[in-house]
Amino acid sequence: MNTTTMKWLLQREFWEHKGAMFWAPAIVGALLVVLVGGTIGYGIFNYGMPGHVTVNGRTFGGDSMHVLVSADLRIMIARIASSSYLATATPLLLVLSAVVFFYCLGALYDERRDRSILFWKSLPVSDPMTVVSKAATAMIVAPLIAIAIATVASLALLFIVCAAVGLQGMNMFGPVLASPDLYLGPLRLVALLPVYVVWALPTVGWLLLVSSWARTKPFLWAVGIPVVGLILMKWISTALLNFSGQELPLMPVAQDVVARLLSGVVPGIWYTYPGMPQPLQPTQFGVDGNSIVTSAYASLAGIDAWIGAAAGALMLFGATRLRRWRDEG
Repeated sequence: MNTTTMKWLLQREFWEHKGAMFWAPAIVGALLVVLVGGTIGYGIFNYGMPGHVTVNGRTFGGDSMHVLVSADLRIMIARIASSSYLATATPLLLVLSAVVFFYCLGALYDERRDRSILFWKSLPVSDPMTVVSKAATAMIVAPLIAIAIATVASLALLFIVCAAVGLQGMNMFGPVLASPDLYLGPLRLVALLPVYVVWALPTVGWLLLVSSWARTKPFLWAVGIPVVGLILMKWISTALLNFSGQELPLMPVAQDVVARLLSGVVPGIWYTYPGMPQPLQPTQFGVDGNSIVTSAYASLAGIDAWIGAAAGALMLFGATRLRRWRDEG
């Protein structure tokens, strides 16, 4: 695979969908900073520190919180804030799910609809390379952009709070900047990217397959086929239960398949599967960020993740074959 060509294809995908991949999360992040940060900062600046605060079972109170909070406790509060500040960017991860879902639906369908596929096929770029570039954009490029914007928005919120608290006489900038979790948090999100790729592959493969095949309304086909199939299996299972007293044994498998086809692009979806270890391990300094990474990679120990990834790869191959022959709009 030509690296230069792949880089050019990824740039093409980004520039064609810059509004969804960059501006949508950037606008949401800016609104998050303005609304949440402004509300917190305004409250602290105008009404002061809260009357009491409890940290690890120890309650401190009074009118002058900055006097009562010792240096050690400030460090503890800073580490708690630094270990959990990225949680404020959760709405951006939901935006990422929607962006990836609808990008994949239109990635191959739109070029057939507007007949730009005739132009792209005239270039010396193979169908497999084109499909792989679209899958890589969905599973790697878009998440990296979302992580970068989420980090900037979360840091902005954290420093707004520190500035507001500082105006009340409590300097939190030093302890926060000295906390290792402040710098490790974004790196942990990047470390989760391979796990995201494995779990997102079935959904991305399915959506690109539908995008390369559907003549019209790809969303209805992509969502309707799995949902209707699940409803039919549920009806058959209910009928079998009424007549023989036994449910259809494939029903749990069908539910899992539909979930993998439609929700794999949601970051952290692997934490919802049975048998997964608890990702949020509380410590005296907030949340153990390393447990989030280790529990995520633990999901790859099961065969389900790799069966779904293999199915996703097969669907990408099917999308490649369909793109080769289905040129009409």
